[in-house]
Amino acid sequence: MSVSAYVLIQTEVGRAATVARTVQSVEGVVTAEGVTGPYDVIARAEATTVDELGQMVVGRIQLIDGIIRTVTCPVVNL
Repeated sequence: MSVSAYVLIQTEVGRAATVARTVQSVEGVVTAEGVTGPYDVIARAEATTVDELGQMVVGRIQLIDGIIRTVTCPVVNL
């Protein structure tokens, strides 16, 4: 079973489209789209474990140029 999460991303002004394209290219990211509101990009990511998901967000996504802040929201099955 895999772990899924939505990653809410705030970007520098004018960088949302570039950030969305770059995030989309990260292995494990299923989709990344620009949105309006308090966040600029929302990505859905999948990994085998929570640790692997954390490593993806901290080690790959957060290092993308133009990202100011991320909030990771794991999906739960209710």
